[in-house]
Amino acid sequence: MTEQFTAHATHRFAHPVADVYRAFVDPALLALWFGPLGFHVPVATVEVDARVGGAWNLTMVSNDNAEWSSPVTSTLEQIEENRIIVGTSTAHGIPGVEDGTALSLTLEFVEDGDGTIVTLTQGPFPEFMRDMNIAGWTQSFHKLEALLATPKEFFQQP
Repeated sequence: MTEQFTAHATHRFAHPVADVYRAFVDPALLALWFGPLGFHVPVATVEVDARVGGAWNLTMVSNDNAEWSSPVTSTLEQIEENRIIVGTSTAHGIPGVEDGTALSLTLEFVEDGDGTIVTLTQGPFPEFMRDMNIAGWTQSFHKLEALLATPKEFFQQP
């Protein structure tokens, strides 16, 4: 078996913890920012049941080829509003990860003055997938930062 690694990433958002946390548990918001550059998440694929035993599911779809998609199907094991989200998914079709392997995801939210620090821990992955995972989350975090900076009135329905 290939040596396995855990992905770690930290990002400071210039926004209150309640706003950042909400973007992870509100399906409409999650669909607007999740995924690396070149991917989008159709809102119809997002399911969030923010409780222990609940779901955190979505499907990332390539902008260039709608046939290429990557579902994320997780069960929440720990969740505390504005503080922590812990989920587990089962690997399927991930290069270097045996199908059926349990993958964990932990997102910690910490107030930092007028902002929020989010710390991500996810794995196990082979080294190259760990690095791709960190790059994807980093791109997602930048998309989320842009979304959070967008004035709320742009989201109002006519």
